[in-house]
Amino acid sequence: MKKNLLVLGMLVCSFSMMAQTKDTDKKETWYFKLGGSYFIQTAATEFPIVSGALPNTEVYAANGTTLVSRETNHGSFGEGFRTGLNVGYRFTTRLGVEMGVNYFTGKEKTMVETVNRLVAAGPIFVTGTAEGRINALDLAPAVVLFLGETHGFEPYTKVGVIVPVYGDLTIKTNRTYTTPAGNVNTYAKDVVLPNPTVGFMAVLGTSYKLGKNISLFGEVEYRNFTVHGKSKETKEYTENGVDKLNTPTTFRGDASYSASHVDYVEQLNSGSNNVLFNPNTATTNITTDTTRPNEAMNDISSYVGISGLGFTLGLKYSL
Repeated sequence: MKKNLLVLGMLVCSFSMMAQTKDTDKKETWYFKLGGSYFIQTAATEFPIVSGALPNTEVYAANGTTLVSRETNHGSFGEGFRTGLNVGYRFTTRLGVEMGVNYFTGKEKTMVETVNRLVAAGPIFVTGTAEGRINALDLAPAVVLFLGETHGFEPYTKVGVIVPVYGDLTIKTNRTYTTPAGNVNTYAKDVVLPNPTVGFMAVLGTSYKLGKNISLFGEVEYRNFTVHGKSKETKEYTENGVDKLNTPTTFRGDASYSASHVDYVEQLNSGSNNVLFNPNTATTNITTDTTRPNEAMNDISSYVGISGLGFTLGLKYSL
């Protein structure tokens, strides 16, 4: 009996020592991850209206009025490159949390394209494109579940939210106006600022130990959120390379505050500062002026999708 108790006690002590050793190997710890990602777009949707132009590619015949073809432009602004720094804290062998700081540079997407449309007597024809690109800085808190280490590999899953803290949609519009007097090339750079939003992320990844504290990691990440436009400002406008931002022109219209600023609203009505409801009938410009030129023009609020599937590679350092 005493011999059996002694053996049992030795086994208990052995298991305790093994558990303590295991806990020491996988104790609570901080870690840091630095990586680069490329995302492909998912869940493509129709692009929003750009300065009154529908998100279409339209081709006109030689007369400028006969529509030859029309195609709706779809896509997601979630395609592009991202760099990120993550700080993580591992509570146990299986559970941890991370806070990511990411900067995303999206791929340019054609939102509107027009070929040979007649826009005014003269005659004046226009051909051009409007291309948009998202740039964003976000925070990404997440919960991490580690699935166990085997032969240096340790797979894990991660779910969390995406909170953009800075970002914009930059739309660059290049047009060529063909007139009897010659061509006029115009360029406009519009910057759309967003309302606050929150997105979702889900990750499946693994790390591979290269040394005592250094690991290589790879992740597949799905992220999805939409951004609601708040305001838009024209930062640049040129004609044949000459700055015309503050100069009235035939092709852009007046140089008032409303010509360069837009406040997005949910509904347009008789109280809105918009040419469809309050046109200035005295204007002769291609772009019709508003009746309240010292106020921002109103336009319908729109959403853009930033969903994507990303592939990340990087290094992890554990303390």
